Amino acid sequence: MEAERLIAMGRHALAQSRTALDIVAEAWQAQALAQAIGSQLALCGPLEVRGEARGLSEIGCGRGVIDHPVLRTGGPRAAQLTEVGDARGALTALGALLGEVGIALVGVACVTDEEGLYWQCIEAIDAADESNDRVRGMLRRLAVRERDRPPDAARGRAGPVAGPW
Repeated sequence: MEAERLIAMGRHALAQSRTALDIVAEAWQAQALAQAIGSQLALCGPLEVRGEARGLSEIGCGRGVIDHPVLRTGGPRAAQLTEVGDARGALTALGALLGEVGIALVGVACVTDEEGLYWQCIEAIDAADESNDRVRGMLRRLAVRERDRPPDAARGRAGPVAGPW
């Protein structure tokens, strides 16, 4: 399944989450998706973002995001990722999802009396924030590349026609 579609599914699932555990589960789903998108872009994304994408794919690895107990019931939605068709569009949407996840987790952390849930939220907030930093870095690199690209010959100016990246 295409990245932007999976991200939209994640945003919808987060919006429909009614309990603290549902929100935490969606946070880890989003993190697993960020890792999968990072892996995909590290392999076949624009050259300018591959290093940052590799870093995104590794965030949370020490925490065992893919094996997180919350993901075991239905498995990570990220396992359905087949392509990142539009890197800029997918990264923009992923950044929005990670921002929404962070806000939702802060809300859960502020109202819970359960220490274990509080620390799960803090861990997930850290992962979402670090992932969002990587996403913003990749978007900046893509913007620089677009700015520095020679004008398109199709618009009456000299320069090569750009590829999909």
